[in-house]
Amino acid sequence: MIRDSIGDRLFTAFIYVFLTLLAFSTFYPFWNSIVISFNTGMDTSKGGITFWPREFTLENYKIVFEDSRLMNGFMIAALRTVIGTISAILATSIFAYGMSKRELMGRKYYMIMCIVTMYFGGGLIPTYMLIKGLGLFNSFWVFIIPALISVWNMIIFRTFFQGLPQGLEESAKIDGCGNWGTFFRIVLPLSGPVIATLALFTAIAHWNEWFVASIYITNENLLPIQTVLRQILFSNIASEQISNLDAGALARLNAAKTITSKSLTMATIMVATLPIVCVYPFLQKYFVKGVLVGSLKE
Repeated sequence: MIRDSIGDRLFTAFIYVFLTLLAFSTFYPFWNSIVISFNTGMDTSKGGITFWPREFTLENYKIVFEDSRLMNGFMIAALRTVIGTISAILATSIFAYGMSKRELMGRKYYMIMCIVTMYFGGGLIPTYMLIKGLGLFNSFWVFIIPALISVWNMIIFRTFFQGLPQGLEESAKIDGCGNWGTFFRIVLPLSGPVIATLALFTAIAHWNEWFVASIYITNENLLPIQTVLRQILFSNIASEQISNLDAGALARLNAAKTITSKSLTMATIMVATLPIVCVYPFLQKYFVKGVLVGSLKE
């Protein structure tokens, strides 16, 4: 048995300490935001809140869930994430399946056109004119339709499909399956890892995205929670939430001195962040397998 030298042990210890500190520095700001969201606002303003709430309260979250704008934004973001992810994965995988066929005429030219769009775009003003011309301005579908196809995801899907045994599709066609039947009955069920991985990436992108709504949406009822959250962080909406409370709730809060703009903002951030964070552990096991199987290039 070969024993590690003292230098190897010191290097290993250094790596563990470094990674521990790196993980702590990454996780602590998120944890501190959770702690502040559960602490009374007036006590938080005194400072010194680190790992645990000093004066525990749920008032911050009560105000958040009583605000109709935030709850409406939460529902819009959830609906956008679910519909956008399913439709994008379906459309991109169908596109990739066609591009994976060597007998497709002009396949190389189509691929070049797709890759060009990854590096060059029309710009904000032409895109704005296009969205408006398509009638998507102030429409929920402005979140869904422009994001249906991702060229990067298409390339990963395409490479994965090309790695599947040709005998599977040939046997399906012998049994009478057409292209659609082969795709939905054979190819798609075998693509679980890559679908799970790209679905999570797509869902995170939909959930965290705020810019589209800020440009193409003026109807407050269609604003997702991330756009509303940005308004809270860069305006006095948090103060307005407190002033808009009914007289009884406002008197109760003034007597308890529990709410400040900072504590309310932290609670709003947690409501906007935790749902998508909770999805990650369920799909983590697919990450390495799903990305690697679609990353090998011929």
